Amino acid sequence: MATESVSKAGPPGTATSQAVSRGLGLALLVIACAQLLISLDNTIVNIALPSMESALDISRTNLAWVVTAYALPFGGLLLVGGKAGDLFGRRRVFRIGLVVLALGSLVGGLAPNPQVLITGRVLQGIGSALIAPTALSLVATTFPPGPERNKAMGVYGAMGGLGSTVGLLLGGLLTEYVSWRWVLFVNIPVALAVLLGTNVLAGGDRERGRIDFPGAITVTASMVSLVYAITRASTHGWSDTLTLGFLGAALVLLVVFIIIQSVSRIAMMPGHVVRNRTRAGANVAFMLVGAGMFGTYYFLTLYMQGVKHYSAMQTGLAYLPFVFGMAFSAAALGPKLLTRLSPRGVIVLGLLIGTGGMAWFAALSPTSSYLTMLALPMLISGLGLGMAFVSVMMSGVFGVAPQETGIASGLINTSQQIGGAIGLATLATVAASVTSGLLSSGGTDEASALTEGFTTAFLIGGAFYVAALLIALFTINVRIPRADAAPTGVEQPVAS
Repeated sequence: MATESVSKAGPPGTATSQAVSRGLGLALLVIACAQLLISLDNTIVNIALPSMESALDISRTNLAWVVTAYALPFGGLLLVGGKAGDLFGRRRVFRIGLVVLALGSLVGGLAPNPQVLITGRVLQGIGSALIAPTALSLVATTFPPGPERNKAMGVYGAMGGLGSTVGLLLGGLLTEYVSWRWVLFVNIPVALAVLLGTNVLAGGDRERGRIDFPGAITVTASMVSLVYAITRASTHGWSDTLTLGFLGAALVLLVVFIIIQSVSRIAMMPGHVVRNRTRAGANVAFMLVGAGMFGTYYFLTLYMQGVKHYSAMQTGLAYLPFVFGMAFSAAALGPKLLTRLSPRGVIVLGLLIGTGGMAWFAALSPTSSYLTMLALPMLISGLGLGMAFVSVMMSGVFGVAPQETGIASGLINTSQQIGGAIGLATLATVAASVTSGLLSSGGTDEASALTEGFTTAFLIGGAFYVAALLIALFTINVRIPRADAAPTGVEQPVAS
C-alpha cells in the first residue's frame, strides 16, 4: 500500500523517495478523476434536459425525476457508503461504486423510455454515494501527513467544486455537438480508467465490526425523505402537504436514528465523531457553503440563458473564470496558505473573498457586461471558495481514528449535499417571490424582474457564506502539524 511505502522512503532525491512520489502522484490522479466524475454528474444532465424531454417524450412533471432520481440515492446513502468503506475496505467499496456508476451511465445512455433513464440515474446516484466518502477517506489513508496530504486535499476539494461547473460546460458541449446520450456515456471510459488505476491506492484493509442495520436503515430513510422534501419544495412550495409530510418523516427518522446510536454497541455513527467541536463546526459550515454555492450556479445559469440569452455552449464557456479560480485556489493557493495559517484562518479568508464575489453578483442588471459583472466576480468567487473547500474538508476528517475516516467523510459530503438542496430550494422560492411580486405590480419588464429575483438570491447566498464564516471562526480550532512532527495515520487535532 502507498502508506507502507511512505514509511520506507529515503531522503529527498533518492530513488525510493522518487518512486514514492510517483506512486502518490498516480494515486492523486485516480482520486481526483473519481471526485470530478461524481461532482459533474450533479449538473451535466441539467443542460440536456430539454433534449431528453423531446427525444423520450417525457412529461414536464416527470422530467424533474431525471435530476431527483440521482439526488435521492446520492444524498441518502452517503453515510452508509462511508461506513461500508470502513467495514469492508475503502478501496473495495470505491471500486464497487465505480462499477455501479458506469453501469448506471450505460443503462441511462441507452434508455428507450423515461423509466429506463430514471433507473440509470438511480444507479448513478448509488455509485456516487459509494465513491464520494471512500475517495475522501482514501486521501487520509494514502497520503502522509503534511504537504503531501495538504496538496491531495486541495486537489480533492478543487475537483468537488469544479465538477459542477465542468458539468455545465461539458453538458453544453456534448448536447449541442454530439447527443444528449453522451452526457451519460461520458462517465463510462473515465470510470473504467479510474478502476484500472485503483491498485495504487491504500485502503485495502477492512476494519473489524458489524453492520448497524437499524442505524443504516433509519439514517438512509431519513436522508432520502429530507432530500425529497427539499426537492419537492423547490417546485411545490414549503407549505405543500407532501413536502411537510416528508420533512416530518425525516425528522422522526433522524430522532430514531439518534436513539439507536445511543444504545447500539455497533453504532454506525460513534458519538465522538459528531460531538467534536471542530468536526461539528466544519460540517455546519460546509452545509452553509453548499447552500450558497449550489444556488450561485443555478441562478447564474438562469440569468445567462433567460436574461442574456446565451446558448447552452456559451453558458458553459462563460463559467471558465470560475473553473480557473477554483482550480488554482484549491490545488495550489489553499494548500500553500495552510503551511502558514490555521485551517480556520484559511476558511475565514476564503469565505470573505467568496462573500465579496456574491455581493458583486448582486449588482447585476439586464444590461451588465460579461467581463466586469460575470467573469471577474466568478474568478473572485472561485478563488475564495477553493480556499474554503480545502480547509473545511480537512477539518471535517481531522482527528478521527483511521477506522472512522469513512463515516467522517460520508458526513462531510452529506452536509454539502443537504446544504445545497436546502439552499437551492430556499433561494428559488425567494427569487420567484420577488420576481412575481414585481411583475404583478406592473411597471417592470420581465428581464428586470427576473434579474431582481436572482440578485436577491445572491445576497442571501452571501449571507450563507457569512454565517459559515462565523461558524468556522468560533468552532474550528486546529492546526496542521509539520510533516516531520506529525504522527502516522490520521492527525489528531491540536489547539491553535
